[in-house]
Formats: sequence, C-alpha cells, structure tokens
Amino acid sequence: MRILVIGAGALGGYFGARLLEARRDVAFLVRPARAIKLQAGLQVESVAGSITIPNPPTVTADRLNQPYDLILLSCKAYDLQGAMDAMAPAVHDRTLILPVLNGMSHMDALNARFERSKILGGWCAISATMNDQGKIRHLQPFHTISFGEQESGKSARTEEVREALAGAKFEVSHVDNIVQEMWEKWIFIAAAAGATSLMRGSVGDIVAANSAELTVAMFDECVAIATSCGFAPSKPAVDRYLSILTAPNSPFTASMLRDIETGQAIEADHIVGDLLKRACDIGSASPLLSVAYSHLKTYESRRSRERSVLQPA
Repeated sequence: MRILVIGAGALGGYFGARLLEARRDVAFLVRPARAIKLQAGLQVESVAGSITIPNPPTVTADRLNQPYDLILLSCKAYDLQGAMDAMAPAVHDRTLILPVLNGMSHMDALNARFERSKILGGWCAISATMNDQGKIRHLQPFHTISFGEQESGKSARTEEVREALAGAKFEVSHVDNIVQEMWEKWIFIAAAAGATSLMRGSVGDIVAANSAELTVAMFDECVAIATSCGFAPSKPAVDRYLSILTAPNSPFTASMLRDIETGQAIEADHIVGDLLKRACDIGSASPLLSVAYSHLKTYESRRSRERSVLQPA
C-alpha cells in the first residue's frame, strides 16, 4: 500500500517515521523549505524509542503526479484547504483518506471536496511537539491511531488499512463506531484546550489552585452539546477523560496552550468555536466554553495585530 503523509510536523512526522522504520512505502507531502530540511534526516526523540530516518522520501505539491492508496491527513485545521488542494492529484479511484484532525468540521469539508466514500473517520492520541530545527519530540508513552468507516462497521478495505499501519511501533485501533469516538475525543480536547489555555497552566496546576471544578463544569457543557447532537459519550469515555482532566500533579496541557505560549496559530474555531456553534444551533447554554472561546479569539486578534505591525511596509 502506497501511503502519502500530509506534512511532516509533530503528528505526521512521528507516525510517518514509524511507518518508514517498519519499511512501509511512505512519502511525505511537504512544502519546499521542509523538504530541504528533511534531506538532513527526520529525527524523532521518543519515550518509545528514538529514531532517525536519513533523507526520508518527500514530494512537493508541484511535483505530486502519482496516485496513492492511503493518504494520512494530519495537518492543522487552518491548513486544511491548502492541504486538500495540494493532495488532490494523489487521489484516484481506490484512494482512502484518513484524517486524524480533532473536531468534526474537517469531515464536512473533506466529504464535500472528495467523494464521501473515500473518507474514513479517524483520530489519534499522542503528545508530541516539533522544535524550530524540525526535531520531533514524543512526550508521553501513548501513540494511537483509531479509524473506521464513517457509516460504522468494519470492511475489507479498512482491514487493509489496519494491516498497512500495524506493526509500526504505535497502536492501531480499527473500530466499529469511529464517529462516536471522534465526538468523544472532540469534547475532551475542547475542554482541555479551553481550560488549560484560559487558566494558562497544566491540569496539575489547575488542581493545585483548587479550580478543577471549573474544568469539570466546562467538560460537562461539552458533554451536553454532544448529547444534544446525538452523540452522548459513553460512561467509560466520560470517566476516562475526567480522570485526565482532574489528575493531581499532572503536567498535561492541551497543544493549543503550547501554541499560544510560542505565539503560533491555533485552532480556536475548529475545536471550540464549532462546538459552540452546534450548541447555539440546539439552544444549549455553554457559558464557560463561551468565555474560553472569547479568550482564544482575543489571542488570535492580538497575534494578528502584532504580526501586521512586524510586516515590512
């Protein structure tokens, strides 16, 4: 199976490197500047075993002219339109596209741009970052890709995807009801991003400040939205995510907070804004999530203003 990984950042770079380590047929679709940096090698520092891939296979959008069987889409939501444009030449009759973005609005965009039958549901669980030199750091032991058919159930083609991803030193979960799992991951990420970004600290910091009840209340708002939209999270999922969000001494922070602290773009609209929009559509009140969203949008406004000042006249 020929696999095209969109981007070689923290997520795509990590999973793509593991697949290359397992001798899978993988190439990274990257921008020219990233392609040049990767000629020196793709470095992954990981608690599960560090690796370096010398001169990994790359292709830039202007040279992408061959079909691929599986496209692993791991870009940020704000890069989705550009990613879809860039990867379009690689999509053929049998191509399957596996996105691992958080939220759900990217599924609407992918289904509209390509045939719905080509789009699998998916999400990943990993804590990873990439520094300015392009080195990827895998921070916690977990590293899972979950996927399945949008319409629920498993199929022969998703079994082929499982076989292509299996044995690459990360966990692969081939599930029956992926959309339900995507919603459960979404509400967790929205609460984690909202709480840690709003309060500018880790889960452990928030617990130490005796403010964990605010995180729990924000998560409850997210649960209410999902339930009203027909995707009530299971009790095991609620219990699991609440335990993460309220763990004493936990260093866990949402990647959105890390992006804010380094002045990067964030997925405020895709993660929190879209969830709130669906709450508005059903008339649900979500005051804490609304405050968190206002905080994130204020950051985006300030970042945009500061960047415009720095632009040459």
